[in-house]
Amino acid sequence: VEDQRARWERKRSRTAKELLETEHKYLEQLDVVLTYFVTILKAKGTLKPAALETIFGPLESLYSASHVLSFHLEKGNLGPGLENFCQSLDLYGHYAENLERANKTLMEQLRKNKSFRRFKKLQETRPQFQGRKLEDLLPLPLQRLHQYKHFFRDLLENTSPDTAEYQKLAKAVKSVSEVSQWVQDIFDKRENSLQLLRVQKLLKGQKTQVLTPGRWYIREGWLLVVPSKGEELKHRMFFLFSDILIAAKPCHPLHLLNSNKLSCQAVYPLHQCSVDKVFGHTQSQGGLLSLSFPHKTLLLMSSNQQEIHDWYRSLTAAVR
Repeated sequence: VEDQRARWERKRSRTAKELLETEHKYLEQLDVVLTYFVTILKAKGTLKPAALETIFGPLESLYSASHVLSFHLEKGNLGPGLENFCQSLDLYGHYAENLERANKTLMEQLRKNKSFRRFKKLQETRPQFQGRKLEDLLPLPLQRLHQYKHFFRDLLENTSPDTAEYQKLAKAVKSVSEVSQWVQDIFDKRENSLQLLRVQKLLKGQKTQVLTPGRWYIREGWLLVVPSKGEELKHRMFFLFSDILIAAKPCHPLHLLNSNKLSCQAVYPLHQCSVDKVFGHTQSQGGLLSLSFPHKTLLLMSSNQQEIHDWYRSLTAAVR
């Protein structure tokens, strides 16, 4: 038991030391942005207060919270330091929510505001920036949040459960995990919206409504449709979402407006669909899937067995 305790203590000291060292580095980087951008821009009035607020969000508050944390860590007050820091963790969620708007506003200001464009270029040549641009530094808090999760977990794993500090660490791990999940959800939703928009733009005309609230993009790919009568196989592009499957074919290559687009052939709702593997269980080449809807059965084929297996998994999960 004594050996185990000593090992825990060594690992814990190492992690606490690394947490403090990386916290100092993180504070330095935030300080560069606050000193050479936020403070000077406020004084000069190069940006309107609303644009300044949107681009930098709660960066000053994040800096203050980290400053207090590093002060506690330097004193060796790990438990109280983390307990106090966790009260500011929501700032990271708000920062993530604002990041897309921040980037948009930054691009807008660079386009419209000549003096801001010149100012930004000049500041980024300073040695403190080490060749990095403002855009590279703005996502830093979210990268740091990811690191906190690992540091706090490592500290918890190397702390004896019968100490008062263990409870505080467990609470910190729970809080940082919840905020990390919140941030991840924001990014997943944003990525999903971009995928829906991309597919909507790929399809000719506005008849097929891809952009629907609550819909999630899953996958896409070319598959062969096996017709019921002895016609030849049809090559179709399929888009799978959480509630529908879209089949599309390429528009005519010589079409003036839509040569690089797809024409929607059918939209299949998944709520009354059942999926079966007709073949593709064995190590033979390719496979065949059968999709049964109330008024239609669709046979889909691929010469790539792995691809058929992946589609089968995705479809059964979506139908579930």
